[in-house]
Amino acid sequence: MSLRAIISPSVLASDFGQLTAECKRMIKGGAEWLHMDVMDGHFVPNITMGAPILSCVKKSIPDIFMDCHMMVAEPEKWVDDIAAAGGALYCFHIEATSEPIALIEQIHAKGMKAGVAISPDTLSTAITDEIAAAADMLLVMTVYPGRGGQKFLERCVPKVAELRQRFPNKDIEVDGGVGPSTIDQCAHAGSNVIVAGTAIFNAQDPEAVISALKATVDKAMQARA
Repeated sequence: MSLRAIISPSVLASDFGQLTAECKRMIKGGAEWLHMDVMDGHFVPNITMGAPILSCVKKSIPDIFMDCHMMVAEPEKWVDDIAAAGGALYCFHIEATSEPIALIEQIHAKGMKAGVAISPDTLSTAITDEIAAAADMLLVMTVYPGRGGQKFLERCVPKVAELRQRFPNKDIEVDGGVGPSTIDQCAHAGSNVIVAGTAIFNAQDPEAVISALKATVDKAMQARA
C-alpha cells in the first residue's frame, strides 16, 4: 500500500449546533476524512457524541469518511452501533481493552477499518508487531484524550518515529495540538494522517491550512522515499 497525506479535521473544534454544515465546510476545503471524537465520560472525563449523531451526519453526507476516535471504556460494546451509523474507521484505545486482536477482527467483520490509539503515557511498544499487522491505522495521541485545544506534547513525537521505522507502510495518525506550528515535526517523524481541530476550524481560511498541512506531509514523505 502506498501512503498518502490525509487531513482529518477534528469535529471537537466545530460548532456542534451546526455539525453537518461544519463537516461539509471541511470537505469543501479539501478534508478527506472527518475525525469524530466519541467520548463516554468513563475512559475520558468528557461526553461528546455517539452513534445517533454520527448517523445524522452520514444521512446528510452519504459519502463522508468518518474517522471515529473511540475514547470509550469498553470499545467492543460500540462496534455494531458505530458501523450501523456509517463509521468508516473505528479507532480504539489500546489502554481500554485486553483483547486488541479480537477487537480488530470484530471491527473488520462489520466492514470498518480498524485503528489502534495510544495515549501520551503509553509506550509505542504497546503496539506489538502482531497488533499493527492486524490494524489498518495507528494513532499516536500528542495530547491527553478528553478535550480539545490542548498544548502539543513534543515528547510523544519519538513514538511516531519508532512506529514508522517498524511499519513503513502503515497509516500513522497524530492527534492533539497539531497545526501549522507543529506539523513539521509530526510529518518528519513519519505521520501521514493528520488530525487538527482548532487550527483548521478556527482559521480564517481553513482550505489554506488543510492545503499547507498536506503539503508538509507530502514533502516529508518524498524526503523519506
